[in-house]
Amino acid sequence: MKSTPEIAGKPSGPLPNPLAGAPANSTAKLGRAAVAAAVLVVVGALAGLLPRWHHSAALRAETRQLAQPIVNIVSPVPEKPAAALSLPAEVKPYLEAPIYSRGSGYLKRWLVDIGAQVKEGDLLAEVDTPELNQELAQARAQLAQAQAALDLAKTTAARWAELLTTASVSEQEAAEKRADLELKQANVEAARANVRRLEDLQSFESIRAPFAGTITARNTDVGQLISAGSSKELFRLAQTGTLRVYVRVPETAAHSVVPGQKAEFSVPEMPGRTFPAKVVRTSGAMSADSRTLLTELEADNSRGEILAGTYAQVRFTDAQPEAALTLPSNTLLFRAEGPQVGVVNADGRVELRRITLGRDFGPTFEVLSGVAPGDRIILNPSDALVSGMTVGIAQAAEKTAANQ
Repeated sequence: MKSTPEIAGKPSGPLPNPLAGAPANSTAKLGRAAVAAAVLVVVGALAGLLPRWHHSAALRAETRQLAQPIVNIVSPVPEKPAAALSLPAEVKPYLEAPIYSRGSGYLKRWLVDIGAQVKEGDLLAEVDTPELNQELAQARAQLAQAQAALDLAKTTAARWAELLTTASVSEQEAAEKRADLELKQANVEAARANVRRLEDLQSFESIRAPFAGTITARNTDVGQLISAGSSKELFRLAQTGTLRVYVRVPETAAHSVVPGQKAEFSVPEMPGRTFPAKVVRTSGAMSADSRTLLTELEADNSRGEILAGTYAQVRFTDAQPEAALTLPSNTLLFRAEGPQVGVVNADGRVELRRITLGRDFGPTFEVLSGVAPGDRIILNPSDALVSGMTVGIAQAAEKTAANQ
């Protein structure tokens, strides 16, 4: 055979196959396309599922929130501080005493009248007591008789004692003389005591001031018959340089008044003026009829501006009774267990607490025990409120309560 002549300009030999590497390249491209498609499918699925998941979660949260009651809260606050405690009082002298006579007779003269300033021991009046003078003379005579009998008994007893040594008298007779001597001695002492008693009574003929002060009353006159032991006073003496101010403090403020505490008082007849005073003592017990604490104050009256026995108004400037907590009236629940309030704890759970009520002010009431200032109390609680229930707090209401 003749060989095929080669075409000029073309290589001789078999021609290459153009589809020789095509299967390998197609397989790689198909794999990449499949991965990309899968990724697109996953991304599309996630893009579709995530919104639905977020929507479901939000729906569940909203459902839980809607199922949870929303309440308004308020915190207990102390009641408004009251003005300084002001109470009616009575002004009395520091010392005051009625003057009586211990002797019976007629008033001879008086030397002082009402308003007179006297010192301790000054003579106020003199009483003529003739009967007492006669009794004193008789007592002195009886004392002299007893003394004479005593002297005789001493002599007799001494003689009998000498005779006994010589056996001239019996021991019985000597003993009787010694006993008679002791009896006479007792009689003398009795008579002397009676004389001293009558002398003391006679000294009351001169009526004297027991302490320095002012004569505030004179209830006798010259020639008036005076009976010892009667209830009729002759004079009344008062010491007004220092005054005692008595005030009855009500039970609610009794613990805020203590000895040493400063105070001030005013007299209606002297408007615009106040006088300092100091608490010196209290009775230490509440009066059963008025439920008040009797308190005594002292005030200086050296200038004599305040008249004893006047009405006054005492003001305790330092007495600040502890303010009780108050709550609005619409927080109260009346249950079989007693008055209660709903308290929201930190975890949002409700706790029903029993409280002790104080005074009722209408829109608010006083709470004596059961709550603290920081507690969150539910306003307008429902009858279905129970302990352990979870509630939500309205933000606006919480701010309003804080402003209260």
